Amino acid sequence: MRAVVVHGPGDVRVELVPEPRIGHPADAVVRVVAAAVCGSDLAVLRGRSPLPRPIRSGHEFVGVVEEVGGGIGRLRPGQFVIAPFSTSCGGCAHCRRGVTIACDRAQLFGEISPDGSVLEGGHAELVRVPLADTTLVAVPGSPPDDLLSPLLSLADVMPTGHEAAMCAGVGPGSGVVVVGDGAVGQCAVLASRRLGAERIVVMSRDPGRQALARQHGATDVVPGRGDAGVAEVLDLLGGGSGHVVEAVGTLESIRQAIGCARPGGRIGYAGLPWDVTLPLWELFGKNITLSGGGTSVRTHLPELLAEVLDGSLNPSAVFDAEFSLPDAPKAFQLMDSRGCVKPVLRP
Repeated sequence: MRAVVVHGPGDVRVELVPEPRIGHPADAVVRVVAAAVCGSDLAVLRGRSPLPRPIRSGHEFVGVVEEVGGGIGRLRPGQFVIAPFSTSCGGCAHCRRGVTIACDRAQLFGEISPDGSVLEGGHAELVRVPLADTTLVAVPGSPPDDLLSPLLSLADVMPTGHEAAMCAGVGPGSGVVVVGDGAVGQCAVLASRRLGAERIVVMSRDPGRQALARQHGATDVVPGRGDAGVAEVLDLLGGGSGHVVEAVGTLESIRQAIGCARPGGRIGYAGLPWDVTLPLWELFGKNITLSGGGTSVRTHLPELLAEVLDGSLNPSAVFDAEFSLPDAPKAFQLMDSRGCVKPVLRP
């Protein structure tokens, strides 16, 4: 079968690889219908996340169950499923608390675990899914093509924006600042609107992404960065916001989020913090709560899925480019150059 293999910085290839097989009774094999490229995939492309060896990329995918192991009781071949970006057992102490990202047996698709084991990614025609009964979420029937994008968003980016907004304490009547206009920032805007925010300020310098954020529910756009952007937010909101989402993952964006937060406010962070040293004195000086990290997609997925299926939630616009699997390197390059927000790969 064909799969995307990342060999190192700037080196993305589509190769013929062996098809995955059931290796454990709790496994399932899923035929991929659609997958997405994520900002964390670009971190590998840019050399920020070193690879000891080539790996099949991709942790956001939806598809149809092709085969199940003998220990599977809930899933059956032919079901359409959404795959959270990490596996979870559903029974350990962390899973029972809803923190499925910290499952004792978790593996991330397209990642090398600390013990050296690998769970091959979803940028492929077929994927093996461990702990399939408690990881995969089945969708009723056969979703029409226009539902594929919103369903795909539930594998990572929409739950990530949602959890970041929750960590920021967003609720009815809130005034929110979202630092970042990429896919996670866009989904944080959607999530803030869904949670009842009254005013949503997005910090963005890109006219197309500004328009997309307004489509998702942003009421204001601030194009400034650094001190200038912070000053504009403070003026706009009369001293800052009690609810800030940081959706980039750089020291500059963290400091911008801290600057936009009023004393006693909350920051929900979702951006992968590459090479960031936490400016703790800045947080301490304003009594700010900082909360976030990897998203427990499996916990949020059922609630968000119900709204995607009834049409009240539609994050599909974050996907603004589509490529066939053989053209995956072009998708990586386009996203890396900010030529699109988030590309879809279709095997």
